[in-house]
Amino acid sequence: MPAEIRKTLLHVEETLIEGGKPAEVPLKMIAAVAVIKNPWAGQGFVEDLCPAIHDCAPGLGARLTAMILEAAGGGDRVEGYGKSAIVGVNGEVEHASALIHTLRFGNHFREAVGAKSYLAFTNTRGPANAPLQIPLMDKNDGGRRSHYLTIQLSVADAPGPDEIVIALGASIGGRPHHRIGDRYQDLKELGHDADNPAAV
Repeated sequence: MPAEIRKTLLHVEETLIEGGKPAEVPLKMIAAVAVIKNPWAGQGFVEDLCPAIHDCAPGLGARLTAMILEAAGGGDRVEGYGKSAIVGVNGEVEHASALIHTLRFGNHFREAVGAKSYLAFTNTRGPANAPLQIPLMDKNDGGRRSHYLTIQLSVADAPGPDEIVIALGASIGGRPHHRIGDRYQDLKELGHDADNPAAV
């Protein structure tokens, strides 16, 4: 069966002033959130999670992606992106992971915004009103530090013990006044290769 969605939430924030200085271009961050019944609730330890992943993940990915695109004004406007899940206290972190760490979920978003990099993520367990953090990174360049961002919010009544909160996040722009450079400059200064940044 497709995911049983209790409710959805759209979170939009716009930063106009950072560090006491007006942003040349305001930063907009968007989160699309779904509160669903944990499809493995009450089943004890489930060895094979694939059937429910295949049932639930594609629809969730499509629905949350559509919410992001509408709020952003199109996939081409999205610059940073990420994903997150919180499973309620009766579930396993593996349940949260199962629904977001599959191409059946993430590829809806990746393709809609024309992305190349992987989706930054968090997956945790917690009670209702647990902090939801969605880390973001540049959709095409994992080393572009200006787009290392985190959306923070909570849902007052979710996740319930047998629920999962599933979320996608996006940014239009990077941090206002970013001035720590990109990882490529560090690599150059350290004499390391981009494919082997730790030089091991």
